[in-house]
Amino acid sequence: MSSEETFRESAAGTATVHETTAEEFAETLESAIEKPAVGTPLPFEGVSLDESPVETEFSPEELQSAETGVTPARVGIGEYGTVTLPSDGAGSELVSLYTPRHVAVLAASAIEPDMKAAYERLSEEFAGGADSQVLATGPSATADMGTLIEGVHGPHEVHILVLEDR
Repeated sequence: MSSEETFRESAAGTATVHETTAEEFAETLESAIEKPAVGTPLPFEGVSLDESPVETEFSPEELQSAETGVTPARVGIGEYGTVTLPSDGAGSELVSLYTPRHVAVLAASAIEPDMKAAYERLSEEFAGGADSQVLATGPSATADMGTLIEGVHGPHEVHILVLEDR
């Protein structure tokens, strides 16, 4: 089974995975968001939030009232269905954590089979001064009080848009 197939299988039940291409991206994004939506710039050629209903310039109040946050994901980890989210000046981690719905955009070519391969892929960034990545596997959850509760300190729902032509 390929890393991408393993990723989709591992993410099932915790996230909704949408396969798309740059050409189909706008339509796929529209189907994955709830408005109002905020997001951070996407680093993928031919894919942008510019013509979408996603606001990329927003105030803290607009972030707080947004239903959806859209961010790029750096790496997908196949065995867990996890995405890594960069900690950056654009506030990507805030957009991914403060909204009830998080939509992560991930290049299919950035899906690694396991954690070791993901760390190897990220090692150059860490060596270059990047000091953190958020590892996100579906909605936030806690079982501190015994019963599993989702969406306590982060999104209640996660969608991952996998760019197949990347």
